[in-house]
Amino acid sequence: MPPNNTASTGQQPGTSGRKKGRKGRLLVVVLVLAVVGGLVFGGYWSVSTVRASFPQTKGSITLDGLSGPVDVKRDGYGIPQVYASSEEDLFMAQGYVQAQDRFYEMDVRRHMTAGRLSEMFGKDQVGNDEFLRTLGWHRVAKKEYDEKLSDSAKKYLQAYAKGVNAYLKGKDGADLSLEYAALGFTNDYKPQEWTPVDSVAWLKAMAWDLRGNMQDEVDRALMTSRLGPKQIADLYPAYPYDRNKAIVQEGQYDELTQTFDGSGSSGGDSGTGTGSGTGTGAGTGAGSGTGTGTGTGAGAGTGAGSALEGQLAGLQNVLDDVPTAVGVNGNGIGSNSWVVSGEHTITGKPLLANDPHLSPSLPSVWYQMGLHCRTVSDKCRYDVAGYTFAGMPGVVVGHNQEIAWGLTNSGADVTDLYLEKITGEGYQYDGKVVPFETREETIKVAGGDSKKIVVRETNNGPLLSDRDDELVKTGKKATVETAAPDRGDGYGVALRWTALDAGTTMDAVFAIDRAQNWSEFREAATLFDVPSQNLVYADSEHIGYTLPGKLPVRAEGHDGSVPAPGWDPKFRWTGEYIDQDELPHEYDPERGYIVTANQAVVDEDSYPYTLTTDWGYGTRSQRITSLIEQKIKDGGKISTDDMRQMQLDNSSEMAKLLVPQLLKIDVADKDVREAQKLLEGWDYTQDADSAAAAYFNAVWRNVLKLAFGNKLPKELRVKGQCLWVDPVNTTGPADATNKVYECGQRDADQAQPDGGDRWFEVVRTLLDDPKSDWWSTPKYGTRKGADKNRDDLFKRAMVDARWELTAKLGKDIDSWNWGRLHRLFLKNQTLGTEGPGFLKYALNRGPWKLSGGEAAVNASGWNAAGGYGVIWVPSMRMVVNLGDLDKSRWINLTGASGHAYSAHYTDQTDKWAKGELLPWSFSEKAVDESTSDTLVLKP
Repeated sequence: MPPNNTASTGQQPGTSGRKKGRKGRLLVVVLVLAVVGGLVFGGYWSVSTVRASFPQTKGSITLDGLSGPVDVKRDGYGIPQVYASSEEDLFMAQGYVQAQDRFYEMDVRRHMTAGRLSEMFGKDQVGNDEFLRTLGWHRVAKKEYDEKLSDSAKKYLQAYAKGVNAYLKGKDGADLSLEYAALGFTNDYKPQEWTPVDSVAWLKAMAWDLRGNMQDEVDRALMTSRLGPKQIADLYPAYPYDRNKAIVQEGQYDELTQTFDGSGSSGGDSGTGTGSGTGTGAGTGAGSGTGTGTGTGAGAGTGAGSALEGQLAGLQNVLDDVPTAVGVNGNGIGSNSWVVSGEHTITGKPLLANDPHLSPSLPSVWYQMGLHCRTVSDKCRYDVAGYTFAGMPGVVVGHNQEIAWGLTNSGADVTDLYLEKITGEGYQYDGKVVPFETREETIKVAGGDSKKIVVRETNNGPLLSDRDDELVKTGKKATVETAAPDRGDGYGVALRWTALDAGTTMDAVFAIDRAQNWSEFREAATLFDVPSQNLVYADSEHIGYTLPGKLPVRAEGHDGSVPAPGWDPKFRWTGEYIDQDELPHEYDPERGYIVTANQAVVDEDSYPYTLTTDWGYGTRSQRITSLIEQKIKDGGKISTDDMRQMQLDNSSEMAKLLVPQLLKIDVADKDVREAQKLLEGWDYTQDADSAAAAYFNAVWRNVLKLAFGNKLPKELRVKGQCLWVDPVNTTGPADATNKVYECGQRDADQAQPDGGDRWFEVVRTLLDDPKSDWWSTPKYGTRKGADKNRDDLFKRAMVDARWELTAKLGKDIDSWNWGRLHRLFLKNQTLGTEGPGFLKYALNRGPWKLSGGEAAVNASGWNAAGGYGVIWVPSMRMVVNLGDLDKSRWINLTGASGHAYSAHYTDQTDKWAKGELLPWSFSEKAVDESTSDTLVLKP
């Protein structure tokens, strides 16, 4: 359903005919501009003023520094294809064109990665800047540029920066974007020149969002205050290798040669073991907790009531704030990518699909473009198209003239938190006090005084806990009960993370862009240090998978599942990393396809290293596998559109499991029974117009709340959640005439699981034990006791869900549908979230009513802790046809432009929401046929 184009207030426009509607929308735009203009300039913004920052896309522009002319051809969606005769000209033009469309976004990103947001937005961003300075992304990026990157990579980065700066020359803020004009209302900020390090630093932001299991480390440690090892194991089930297959099924590790053979065959099944399990860290001090499966969870557990729990809980709050500054969100992130060999396709050539899942942002985190050398040769080696990040040269995901590739987050554990014993100006390690490495950072603040901070680092990394006064106070009071040295001056929390070491990922991007075959692709992938990604591959004859990344080797007994004692040398990283030849990969498997969707990479019973204890549980990957196998059964062939349809699969695997149970429950209340009947005959598909999907997801949310909400530690509880209460007598469920939805004090002690892939597995496992303690229903109203029965809890969840939807959608279930609950709002990531109301109205768009849901292939994710609104999405979708690259298809979440009133601001979103894909021209002939505007950049 098309969205209204209001801000995120959710206002609904009046209905009208097409002509009247167009006129009405124009009037809204004029009124918005008048309001904004009046407040900012004391006058009215004219149309010409608004358009001043729009890019020139026709004619010619002279750029100093080019060695020859460059053609920029844009299609009807404003997507640029750049043609040049030298590599330096190609990347200089890329910088210029991206700055035309997205410079404000680029500027915000570089200030974020450098911990300089306060320079743009004032004192409210000081806390974020302090934390980001402590991480030191920009410092690490500079070290990469100075010491690690190849001369060619530096040359391309310099050319890109030259292009950005050519665009900035002679322009002030209002000439660059609407947001700068608005910022001029509050401060005198002026954009500075772009540097090569600004480009490299954005890779650190993406690595942060894809960093692995840091949140799980904190959560498990906090759980020990209230839960025992068995209960924690219930909440972190072992990976179900027997049901949801690992990515690599036919490759195997050779212990004799200590290499991974990606072409070996161990059979179609990867084993039925319980896997490496998850350490609970339920021990005390430096002792070892009890692990599930075959793993041992060694960590710095704490005693009940320890002040150290407050330290970790405070850190959790700090971590939760940072993704907002980044603009994408690490919680719940997943992705889909799969490749099918030509044996199973209509064209006889491979097909490759990819849709990374990220938090929605406006503009989209991705930028589509093509980079073409007019003649591909040793002098100019690039002919590539796909998705990249505004502010970074090259193409991150896509295809060149010979190969295609996609990526998903591997989830490999590349972070560990360490509890550090602080004594004076140092920290305790191996029985001695070691001095901190320190540096002073000055944070400049728009409209205010600068602030200085001191960053302290241990041999395990920077002290994150220094960035919050309450954390410092808590750490001074904290105690660890056993196996610890003298507590000294309390505790801090340090972060060890591979991305804080200088690496070569930028080199990997350029090398992959020009790779011509599997061997060159694998060699290029070895440079991809962080974030560790699942890379799928296809050329015209072959398919493959490889896991790159700088993956640490931990000491025996330390699996990274919980924070570790930093004072004990046996918990430090060994300093070694898994050799590239030992990392899992697979080439032309007999089954004819490879699926990656954040599931386990390899059966760890047959692999010597622990890659992580926190895989995604394979719900999406197994569904994709099933769709592929259904299609190719009895010789069926897969088309490009079949791949697209698979990306849109809305099936709920949890509904398939739970609905039969829910339908068995005897419900006396006629209104609840009416809702229950929605599930009869439902095909478990979460379409936007489905009433059954709306009701089931409400039941699922209430199941999680009732089963786990009052049983988790207080540090994991979500404050301000709302429960159903009877306003008259609070004796329990009431009918639709007097039921209300309001926040009550009773809910202050409720936690709410996020409802993600792990919780699906938790509930699936507990279903076989209907009298588990987890099924005990919380007391409410005048009830004297709690039920302790799975079906009683399900019944109450069905009742509560009925009244929740009555309040939200109305008593008439014929008016219910999933899309009314499950809405996407696109918000400008700076002034659209923190700016005044009129700017939010001008910059934001939505809502869109979406299909899909949590852990579905069409992963429009929502968080049970916060309602049904969409919080992460397939940030783009692509299907590459290796039989004819011009028949490939792609789509972006928003559009090519970051200018709020450009025709290309959100011109792809309607089609994206409907699951449509755009033609993806690649050959020069196809590009010319699709070109709407041509701009010539002249030396």
